[in-house]
Amino acid sequence: MRATIAVMAAVGLLLAFGGTASAVVYGQPDGQDHPNVGALLAPQAYSDGTWASCSGTLISPTVFLTAAHCDWGLSRMAVTFDTNYVASTGTTHWGTWHADPRYRGAQSDPYDLAVVVFDEPVGGITPASLPAADALSNLPQTQAFTTVGYGAQSVTIDHGPTFHYADIRYEGTSDTLFAINKAWLRISMNPTLGDAAGCYGDSGGPNFLGAGSTATNIVAATTVTGDFMCRATNVVYRLDTPSARSFLGQYVSLP
Repeated sequence: MRATIAVMAAVGLLLAFGGTASAVVYGQPDGQDHPNVGALLAPQAYSDGTWASCSGTLISPTVFLTAAHCDWGLSRMAVTFDTNYVASTGTTHWGTWHADPRYRGAQSDPYDLAVVVFDEPVGGITPASLPAADALSNLPQTQAFTTVGYGAQSVTIDHGPTFHYADIRYEGTSDTLFAINKAWLRISMNPTLGDAAGCYGDSGGPNFLGAGSTATNIVAATTVTGDFMCRATNVVYRLDTPSARSFLGQYVSLP
């Protein structure tokens, strides 16, 4: 899930997002704007010393939503909500991994959802909300979104792209919705349009409905994939669909 895809953790696994700016490409440090957004931690540090492998959102005091392709093959996973995670001093929450059993690993798979159910409730953080059934089917092309995650902080190009990570939570906004289909939204992350979105490591992270004065605490969709250089389209998995709701309804109350 690092640069294999996705920013999402992979383009099928991460997201294929990289860029020339920050984690959430063309975004900015999130600080405490979205304390309910966390990072799924790898079982051991990467070669650059970082730990965040995917992103996700607290949707109840005991449930953390992320992407199924972020699976490490482990039943137990750790999550941090630190805005800048440092392994030696950071705060972690442990829980049990549950992926949608219908997920088969294809990039076009409409079941790319997973949760970590924590051993103990996470205190002091207000969980995000989920959308109502079919709430996203008629969004306007000017609909704004706020993408949040711990993905690649920057990319450099030499003989090939190199993505750089710092385990810092970033946010970015877009107000250009390219397309809506039955499972996904396709959101612009084109900087020439003033848009920002995720990159590798942002997989599973939230795309909140609205931005700025229209910002909400509703996670419309989770980041699953995008273009390799994180410069064109953010492909996100709708949470208002029957398939998403059938999985999530096992763990949280649905609107």
